[in-house]
Amino acid sequence: MTQTICYVLAEFPVLSETFVTNEIRAMRALGHRVVPVTLVNYDGPCQPQDEAMRDEAVKLSSISRMALFGIRPDRLAAAWRFIRAQKGLPAHSLLMAGAKVASVIKREGATHVHAHFAHSSAATAIVAARLAGVTVSFIGHGCDIYGGHVDLPAKLAEADLVFATCKDMARDFLDFCPTANVVVNFCGIDPDLFSPAAGPRNGRLLAIGRLAEQKGYPVLLEALALIPAQRRPVVDVIGTGPLQDELKAATERLGLQDHVQFCGARTSAWIASAGPAYRGLVAPFVICKNGDRDTGPVVVKEALAMELPVVVSALMGLKEMVTPDCGRQVPVGDAAALADALVWLNELDEPTRSRLGAAGRARVRHNYTLAGQAQVMTAAIEAMQVKVRGRVACAA
Repeated sequence: MTQTICYVLAEFPVLSETFVTNEIRAMRALGHRVVPVTLVNYDGPCQPQDEAMRDEAVKLSSISRMALFGIRPDRLAAAWRFIRAQKGLPAHSLLMAGAKVASVIKREGATHVHAHFAHSSAATAIVAARLAGVTVSFIGHGCDIYGGHVDLPAKLAEADLVFATCKDMARDFLDFCPTANVVVNFCGIDPDLFSPAAGPRNGRLLAIGRLAEQKGYPVLLEALALIPAQRRPVVDVIGTGPLQDELKAATERLGLQDHVQFCGARTSAWIASAGPAYRGLVAPFVICKNGDRDTGPVVVKEALAMELPVVVSALMGLKEMVTPDCGRQVPVGDAAALADALVWLNELDEPTRSRLGAAGRARVRHNYTLAGQAQVMTAAIEAMQVKVRGRVACAA
């Protein structure tokens, strides 16, 4: 059964959050109608293919405050129960935001509300769903769960359905709230967009991700410095971020200028086009001082789909994603182990590299496609709605 679903998003579309726009496309491909609603007026950069979605988004600022009037008392009471339980947002502001989104739900005939990230977007979606009398879900990603969560137990308890991006996150959700309805749903990719290509390798390794703490670039530099110069690989780093100056300075201090190239930000299209020529991908992700971490990084799935062997930290969803037949895991933050793995990755013979690459692509096609993600999401929403309707019927 296809549905109209309102997506509640803080900012949209965002350059580094392609998993949101990809999911929307996948849900639409199944026949669902998706209406994005944004809490913040965002006009920053996004992927070129996502630019058209900018105009689709309904901005909260464009909705009249009159949306608060005419709400049914029983639905207001249901929303107020959660508003009182949460502490992260002022009660009146949350009620107003929820009422505005509820007006969009009613206007568009939506039957479900879904939020990305467990911060204000999830809180607003919950209130809006209660005011509109529809079901609600949210998905956690990383910073919103591990980098300083806000009212997470209350949100888990109130949402009708919660998606986790990996099994470790699902277990953590249930530790916070044993009664939560949690479903694991990996963020998928389109393997037809990220595919292998014939042609020679460029002789380098690839690292993709913001120049931020959780990506583990200081460990990567330390590991490269441990490798003798004659065996040390060259790594192209794709991304920008707050640690850029610090990482460039460390590269010079360690004498790695000839082995680390900071290439800046690149589009998804560039990665799909240039990526297959690399010898492999390295993702040495770590846990930040505040607990933030990557939970199911899309970039590793894209690399596997391009038939690149990978070296990753044994962290969260990466532990599930990468098996010995397609790459190697190393302990989180272990520069010596990472150095050994980098030498292994760089010096693979082509038959072995091809065998690992083929196994990685097969793993993505079996476990991590956008189509599969949308199917899991659809089935979970429908199953939850059946249970909710059953509870309502029993209560009546």
